[in-house]
Amino acid sequence: MNAPELRQLSGDTFASALISGIHRVIDDQEVLNQINVFPVPDGDTGTNLSLSLGAALPVLQRGDEKHLGTLLAAVADALLDGARGNSGAIMAQFFQGISDSAGELSRFTPHTFATAVTTGNVYAHDALSNPREGTILSVIAAFAGSIADHGRKDADSSFADLLRQALVRSRQALADTQEQLEVLRKAGVVDAGAKGFVDLVDGMNEYLVTGEIVPEPDLSLLSIEAPLVTAGSSLESGFRFCTECIVTGADINRRKLREALAELGDSLVLAGTKRKAKIHIHVDEPERVFGLARDFGEVSAEKADDMRRQQSSSHDTTRRFAVITDSAADIPDEDMERLDIHMVPCRIQFGDRGYLDKVSITADEFFQELRTNPHHPTTSQPAPGDFRRQYQFLASHFADVLSINLTGKASGTLEAARSAAARVNAHGRVHVVNSRNASLGQGLLAVAAAEYAKAGLSIQDAIAAVDKLIPETRTYGLLKDLRFAVRGGRVPRWVKTIADLLRATAIIRTVPDGRVASGRFLFGRRNRIRRFARYVARLTPAAESLDVAIGHAVCPQDAAELERELRCRFDNIHRTTITDIGAALGVHGGPGTLIVATQPYSRPVRD
Repeated sequence: MNAPELRQLSGDTFASALISGIHRVIDDQEVLNQINVFPVPDGDTGTNLSLSLGAALPVLQRGDEKHLGTLLAAVADALLDGARGNSGAIMAQFFQGISDSAGELSRFTPHTFATAVTTGNVYAHDALSNPREGTILSVIAAFAGSIADHGRKDADSSFADLLRQALVRSRQALADTQEQLEVLRKAGVVDAGAKGFVDLVDGMNEYLVTGEIVPEPDLSLLSIEAPLVTAGSSLESGFRFCTECIVTGADINRRKLREALAELGDSLVLAGTKRKAKIHIHVDEPERVFGLARDFGEVSAEKADDMRRQQSSSHDTTRRFAVITDSAADIPDEDMERLDIHMVPCRIQFGDRGYLDKVSITADEFFQELRTNPHHPTTSQPAPGDFRRQYQFLASHFADVLSINLTGKASGTLEAARSAAARVNAHGRVHVVNSRNASLGQGLLAVAAAEYAKAGLSIQDAIAAVDKLIPETRTYGLLKDLRFAVRGGRVPRWVKTIADLLRATAIIRTVPDGRVASGRFLFGRRNRIRRFARYVARLTPAAESLDVAIGHAVCPQDAAELERELRCRFDNIHRTTITDIGAALGVHGGPGTLIVATQPYSRPVRD
């Protein structure tokens, strides 16, 4: 039977139609990002929907024959795991409703399909604590209503007719969103999530009418000639972090979970089932969300994206590339804000409790846990997906992305970044650089790269300048107490025993090939900061002008003393900064650790 005459949908046919629809959404992600103004104008709805729906493609593209009920359950699960952003979570819940309604069906008839999408519509609306008209929900309701109405009038209708008429109704509902929400009317756009749903229906309809799947789009980053400017200009949400996680349990009380979450922030979407729920919410303190979720089950896939930083990027038309690093880099907050540097958090695990470095746990909180928690923490690199999501967002607003990452000699973070770039980077627009450094040295390189971006340098000139700085950027650390390095397995216990007997303080440093190596020991505890400054001055390469970064683990007075000592030894300092250090080196040094990084300063000059 030709596709336009289909009156039943098998699992294989439904899979092909859905693939076609997902391709249409991914192909339109640039436009969706541009018109994204609600609930916040962070310019990432297209990226989030593409990632969310794209998570189902591996399930849909399997070569085996697909039983409809089994397929829908797998699709719903994949969408729940991959859901990103408000619209992605709603979409996941819509398909969860379709799956639950279909049960063990092997085929859809117009009647059972109408029942399933009606259930999906109910699930989608139930996912929000405060549903709003003029959003993706309005279009889902129009779509489901059209399918139900047409199915009642013509029980023998073809699926091509069902989808064609539902597409007309959905497009009208999409146009109406501009008048239903004031923020959309002012910006002169329709709702981005709603348009994404119409794209999905459009692609499915095309397959059912023509029998041809919408061509697979370029699944890498979109190629654009200039940065995009999104519609709208102000945040509607008063909260900073778009926070998500998955809760898995035997019988999750979703009502109580929703009520508790509603007290923490806004834009709450709770998708999933009693066995697995996906949380999406905007808050200022992501850890409160994760902590609350742990009361209801096992928590995984924690994510917290800085919406203020994203909004700043989405409206920046002056820079030719964006700069991103991982949280192993220690950078003062004022430089992060001033230069719009983005960061992918590493993960920290104390026993069965996990955190996102510098997002759901502060430096002070980390070192307090390090002192008191019986479990020594482990740190792990960000997953490639964490990098990929950020790369895709930034590349939708900048012509290039420059990623400055932790030395490949110390962690798998660099490989995770490269893997993510390779998966999305057919156009070579994400450039991953091995800093061959850590902590403050890595931070200085990221700051230098961001200064080049601010000055308007091209990506090629900036990479060349950073490459020149890498071997000249040095990082030194003074470890007050070796017990934390012993607990982490980095130093044998006998070394600490001897160091304690000799009252010795260990020094570590980075070397040009990217290794973090032992420097020497300072014997005796008197004047250790002065002697450390002398060591740094002796090993720092000569330069006409020098940037110096100082970091400390909850010992600000020691950091201030170290700055004074360094200024006595360098008469060519261009700038000094003092900041807290994070978990990357702090996990091995512990409280009292001091870090110094030096780098030759050269004023960025645009050709």
